[in-house]
Amino acid sequence: MATREELAQKIQEKKRNNRLSWKEIASAIGNGSPVLYTAALLGQMTLTKTEAEKAAGLLGLTEAETVMLTESPYRGASSGMPPTDPLIYRFYELVQTYGTTWKVLIEEEFGDGIMSAIDFNMQIEREPNPKGDRVKIGMSGKFLPFGRY
Repeated sequence: MATREELAQKIQEKKRNNRLSWKEIASAIGNGSPVLYTAALLGQMTLTKTEAEKAAGLLGLTEAETVMLTESPYRGASSGMPPTDPLIYRFYELVQTYGTTWKVLIEEEFGDGIMSAIDFNMQIEREPNPKGDRVKIGMSGKFLPFGRY
């Protein structure tokens, strides 16, 4: 495998051919976040050596590919701006529409700073609704105040 992007494509092919869900793959890797494990297998996060070995065993990856899963990726490498995938674009649209609102409300509550995407948790759930099921996304990031120097 030459790149993380090619490895991600291979992993998606193995997932499809073995009729596995991302939740099943995550359960086989460990007890960590299914969001993190999926992001790692798609080339955006890293796995520990043990997690990578479990993923490799399940998906039939080579030793070099297994090591690649533990290496720091170039995040966002395959995503152009603005994104063209309709689902991903809706997140971009949310930031365009509500980004300034989120910013002022977070700053009002916490002060001048940012929400970490490194010290971060996310949950994705299905929320039943008679008008059609809804997507429920919960995000929690450590607040990092800007320092004065």
